[in-house]
Amino acid sequence: MENCIFCKIIKGEISSNILYRDNDFVIFKDLNPKARLHYLAVPCKHFATLAEMNESDATMLGRILAKIPTLSDELGLENGFRLVINQKGEKGNDAGQEVMHLHIHILAGERLGM
Repeated sequence: MENCIFCKIIKGEISSNILYRDNDFVIFKDLNPKARLHYLAVPCKHFATLAEMNESDATMLGRILAKIPTLSDELGLENGFRLVINQKGEKGNDAGQEVMHLHIHILAGERLGM
């Protein structure tokens, strides 16, 4: 998507402090943190929601989920972490997805409430 801010970050068109990158995804700090440590894991392939994924995308998402715990030391996740995916629905956006590129919030660094 040519106007997607996450696609522009992935392509290097917008500067961001990328903490991790591989062929599947990047991790960088959220600019509007909701916890002391708040990162975004963003697939390199653009799709807005889980509903837009195909089987290959689902496999890639599984690789991302498996990789995040292996980055515990680098990201400061030793005391645990929370993963959140906000999803806009067909009829509304109750979840509050702000960027229409699937991304996983990684929250840590403090005791998190419900």
